[in-house]
Amino acid sequence: MNGADTAWIITATALVLFMTLPGLALFYGGLVRARNVLSVFMHCYAIACLMSVLWFGFGYSIAFGPGTGGLWGGLSKAFLTGVDADSLSGTLPEILFFAFQMTFAIITPALIVGAYVERVGFGFVLLFSGLWMLVVYAPVVHWIWGGGMLADGGIFGETGVRDFAGGIVVHETAGLAALLLALFLGPRRTTTTPPHNPGYVMIGAAMLWVGWFGFNGGSQLAADGGAAMAITVTHLSAASASLAWALWEKVKFGKASLVGLVTGTIAGLASITPASGFVGPVEALVIGAVAGVLCQEAVHLFRVKLRVDDSLDVFAVHGVGGIFGTIMIAVFGAGTWTAQLGGLAVVGIWTVVATVVLIKLVGLVTPLRVSRDIETEGLDLAVHGERAYDAAS
Repeated sequence: MNGADTAWIITATALVLFMTLPGLALFYGGLVRARNVLSVFMHCYAIACLMSVLWFGFGYSIAFGPGTGGLWGGLSKAFLTGVDADSLSGTLPEILFFAFQMTFAIITPALIVGAYVERVGFGFVLLFSGLWMLVVYAPVVHWIWGGGMLADGGIFGETGVRDFAGGIVVHETAGLAALLLALFLGPRRTTTTPPHNPGYVMIGAAMLWVGWFGFNGGSQLAADGGAAMAITVTHLSAASASLAWALWEKVKFGKASLVGLVTGTIAGLASITPASGFVGPVEALVIGAVAGVLCQEAVHLFRVKLRVDDSLDVFAVHGVGGIFGTIMIAVFGAGTWTAQLGGLAVVGIWTVVATVVLIKLVGLVTPLRVSRDIETEGLDLAVHGERAYDAAS
């Protein structure tokens, strides 16, 4: 065990949890109508609790168990069987590696929340998120990070898929699931209003930015120069994308908005995530600058042209950003085109098929969407019996 590595990953684990609670909750909560903000908080918080228990029970074993055939890790480590305070994973206590990866298993299904806010049933959120994490997320983790079929020596040869911190594992999977749920749900019935609290949005984005240092820097799994470089390129990409988004918004609409600026931050962070262990500062500036424009145009395409009500633009920002960053690894020569594109295709197909099946199956158990009256009244009071703002909000 290495004490410095252990201390850094303990810190990184706290930072990644901080991304969901309260970062993502505030970022998403500020973007909805005031009468739905508590439901967004409820979704993020409840998902964090449920994913923690399921990761302990089955998810960690599926993702990082020894397995056979490269498809899943099996259940030999279910409920942390054989893992104690003295077990090691590389230079880290394995129980710490478990906890660090658990925070990723929390935020990935939590990202999907942005697609269905203001109209989804709470029972559906919990049942779908739990099954999706076990059926989609955990196996994909095994394929790429757990030595499975997409890793080095797998189906793409000696050099497997390069995904440092989750462009495919986190952002592609969550983005595609979000897009599919938005299509199945259909648009919101109520008149869409501007974000009720842009201040929440900025604070949440700032928390995500800080937490992302643990997300990407922690993925080095060591306290070394690689972790420092990952943090640096993460920061530069976020800054570059924020400025590019704001400038492009100013050119197109005559004004640069606070919500746009911080959404650009998230686009830059999502885009650098897969490449953060493989590129330097100049490449990070390029990735961020392109992402700020690319993801903004993706928002316009899906929201305005295609009229898909992915409420908070999960696919356009996280999905497109993660896919773009994964491709840029090949562009900058840090991975092979075959593995990068092939990995995106394999994971994309599995995510789409499995997500559609889960939506259908869970819909047989609990309603996907709330009634028109509940949607009009707002989920806070109608579903959870609480209200953060007055009835006129």
